[in-house]
Amino acid sequence: MIDFVDISKTFGTHEVLKYASFRINDGERVGVVGPNGAGKSTVFALLRGEISADTGSIEFPKNIRIGHLRQEFNPQDVDMTVLEYAESGRQDLTDMHDEMEKLEHDLHHDKVKDREAVLAHIGRLQTLYEAGGGYQTRARAQTSLCGLGLMEDSFARPFSSYSGGWQMRAELARVIVADPDLLLLDEPTNYLDIPAIEWLREYLKSFNGTMLLISHDRYLLNSLTSVTLEVANFQTEKYKGNYDYYVKERIVRYEQRLAAAENQRRVREQAQLFIDRFRAKNTKAALVQSKIKMLERMEKIAIPLRITSPGRIHLKKPERSGQEVLKMENIGLTYDGSTWVLRGVDLSVQRGDKLAFVGLNGTGKSTFLRIVAGILPPSEGTRTLGHNVVPGYQSQEFAETMDPDLTVYETVKNVSEGSGMQEIRTLLGGFGFSGDTVEKKVGVLSGGEKIRLAFARLLINPPNFLVLDEPTTHLDIAAREALEKALKEFHGTVCIVSHDIQFVRQVATTIAAMRPPGIKLYSGGYDYYCEKMAMEAPKAVEEIVKPKESERKMQRRERAELIQERGRRKRDLTTKLAETEKIIDLLEAEEKELVGKLANPDENKSYAMINRRLYEIHIELPKALHEWEAVSLDLEKLLAEALPD
Repeated sequence: MIDFVDISKTFGTHEVLKYASFRINDGERVGVVGPNGAGKSTVFALLRGEISADTGSIEFPKNIRIGHLRQEFNPQDVDMTVLEYAESGRQDLTDMHDEMEKLEHDLHHDKVKDREAVLAHIGRLQTLYEAGGGYQTRARAQTSLCGLGLMEDSFARPFSSYSGGWQMRAELARVIVADPDLLLLDEPTNYLDIPAIEWLREYLKSFNGTMLLISHDRYLLNSLTSVTLEVANFQTEKYKGNYDYYVKERIVRYEQRLAAAENQRRVREQAQLFIDRFRAKNTKAALVQSKIKMLERMEKIAIPLRITSPGRIHLKKPERSGQEVLKMENIGLTYDGSTWVLRGVDLSVQRGDKLAFVGLNGTGKSTFLRIVAGILPPSEGTRTLGHNVVPGYQSQEFAETMDPDLTVYETVKNVSEGSGMQEIRTLLGGFGFSGDTVEKKVGVLSGGEKIRLAFARLLINPPNFLVLDEPTTHLDIAAREALEKALKEFHGTVCIVSHDIQFVRQVATTIAAMRPPGIKLYSGGYDYYCEKMAMEAPKAVEEIVKPKESERKMQRRERAELIQERGRRKRDLTTKLAETEKIIDLLEAEEKELVGKLANPDENKSYAMINRRLYEIHIELPKALHEWEAVSLDLEKLLAEALPD
């Protein structure tokens, strides 16, 4: 159980939390939501102990292991392969493994004084290592990396050689493999494609610890969490349900508190009128004092502030285009003339289509979208726009083309045709620019703010063919919901690439699955696409893939069994070795004592018995020494055996 009690936190003059409290019970799966900048990541930083609270306290169970997804780190400081990095999340297991290897090395080279004590210590370490899952760490790391999209033949590559997005996947794998008691995930789906998100969702379903998840991915929040923690307006509030439940329940709570506060206001007002009217009358003095005490005891009902809504994004009806918006025939793309990114692609987009491109990272989704928009010419094939089609392309790099000296409002106003101030402000509000923020200069905006502004500039007078690359990036949940509703109601044609599954589910009516070097269309929404994918998996592929997967599982199981058997044999041999050494020491000590007795004649001694016992020792001692040598040799062979990869 985790108690977050009366926590306040400010950064300079910026207040983030004010006497915020909540409790997380063991095993709860909590979605952490709230507007951007409200303090969600601050809550995580406080839980991790990276920053301290100004007031209040945080209470944890003793020896709790916390795993968190780091958003910033220096990859050049990581001198490991990507597989080693994924395995490195449990430092305690790594330390135990290193200590066992050192002790075994010292034993092998006779660098220890008390072999029996060292062997016993190694046995204890092996038990702890096995109980902590140390022998399964590599298999878990390999499974996680594969599930997150890394190829098995790249596991030996240095971590620092990967791009930032792939490094974040390895970081996520590291956190998963560590299997902590408390798992803190801050936007884990950033840099993940849809197949990797689906894998992560399935994996986290089986996580047995306590989990807190910050995410703008409603699909993930609804499918993984059973409790929602809202961080907004300097406070935290807990809801016993997933994100959809939270959205409905918050409205109910607000209305209930508003009604209760209004009722309390009337009661206070009536009591105050009574006090003012009869304060001077002695006959009413007792009643007046009673009313005064009642008012003093009455706790004011706190009304939760409304979360600032981005408002509704309303897109104007564009000019009508021809029925066929785009026709692409035999499209191919190569950068070197020999390796084809795309080839033989045919695509026909009809008026009103809402088309989403999905697939693994690296399959060419954004590249093909640039060809669709006419930004990138194909190496072969033809691209033909239909009658009266006006395409509008927006991606993240286009955010840097805006004039840094213009204000947010001026940037949109300069491209609007016949749009009034209110219409422009309403649209900007939908993308998170409200009040005085519309007067900020473009040059001082953050990267995310520039991207949102670029979309607003495109949509103030929308073309009839929108081509959008990751339109939900840097938008909070409310803004995503407003944008998806606007695109659903949009009277034009839309092609999108997005890793937000819920956004794709709500907007897309057709799914284009990237199957390099081509694509395959599914004339239905995302759920229909998932159903078809499950149904149409070729038996031939199943026969190839399933045995391979089962073979990997078998290999991992066999390796784990071999490690366990090796550990058992090692314990047996070390025990036997210690017992034999003890027998040798006893026999040698007894022999020395008997020889001493023979050297000092005494008529009370039985020399016959002493000689008989010496004779027995001279037989037993060589046998014991021979057995010690045999056991030592077996142990050396066992330690020299290499485990299969």
